[in-house]
Amino acid sequence: MSDCLFCKIIAGDIPSKKVYEDDFVFAFMDVSPLSKGHTLLIPKEHVANVFDLSSETAAQLFSVAPQIANAINDAFEPAGMNLLNNNGTAANQSVFHFHLHFIPRYDETDGYRPIWNTKQDEFTSPVLDELSAKIIAQLNK
Repeated sequence: MSDCLFCKIIAGDIPSKKVYEDDFVFAFMDVSPLSKGHTLLIPKEHVANVFDLSSETAAQLFSVAPQIANAINDAFEPAGMNLLNNNGTAANQSVFHFHLHFIPRYDETDGYRPIWNTKQDEFTSPVLDELSAKIIAQLNK
């Protein structure tokens, strides 16, 4: 897609700090990193989000993900790592080309703090039964 930032990076029209490339995926350093080693992994095929990701493209991308994670882990020895993907504006997606963030974590003050406001009281076991049945119905279509 001609106006996509990540497609331009793949094409070499915008410079990047590439760490990995094959026929299907491209990995590069995030230009606005949250921590040392923050890397993005993207499919070369323009796909806006996970909802448009084919099984084949997902398989190619996620087959490389452990390699990227282990390379970051070996290079920087973080205490942990978050993998993050946002889909749609409600989920704060800012570049509409599927991308997976690898965010090495060094301690609790390293710049990234996910906040979980669980709704355990709202989603009781009977409600979870109903919700899971809806997902199962969609999977069995």
